[in-house]
Amino acid sequence: MVRAKNLRKITTPSEEALWERLRGRQLLGLKFRRQMPIGPYVADFFCHELRLVLELDGAVHEEPTQMTHDLNRDDNLKALGYRVLRVTNQQVHHDLDAILTTIARLHRHRSVSPLSRPAGWEDGREGPGE
Repeated sequence: MVRAKNLRKITTPSEEALWERLRGRQLLGLKFRRQMPIGPYVADFFCHELRLVLELDGAVHEEPTQMTHDLNRDDNLKALGYRVLRVTNQQVHHDLDAILTTIARLHRHRSVSPLSRPAGWEDGREGPGE
């Protein structure tokens, strides 16, 4: 809990840009929380209604050890019934609307199993198309 609180005090420009569009139920009335503890993890953003963990990935997430860690973490969260949506900082800055559209699509299809994925989403990880 302390770690999450500290993380909320230090935000990246990408987190700030995304939070500006998610805060205050701006997106379809959905409530998002920032730096939300979920078990041993801290989600960058979390929506309880969608059981959605939204993660922002910077360059460090392209390193092999971090990629392995992220896949394991995602699998653990999915096993607990959460959807995991990973987006890059570049996507936030260059196509934020696509991210919001993806979340809206999840809202429309929230009865879909968290382990299934809509057509066009790649390699088991949910996310907007490149």
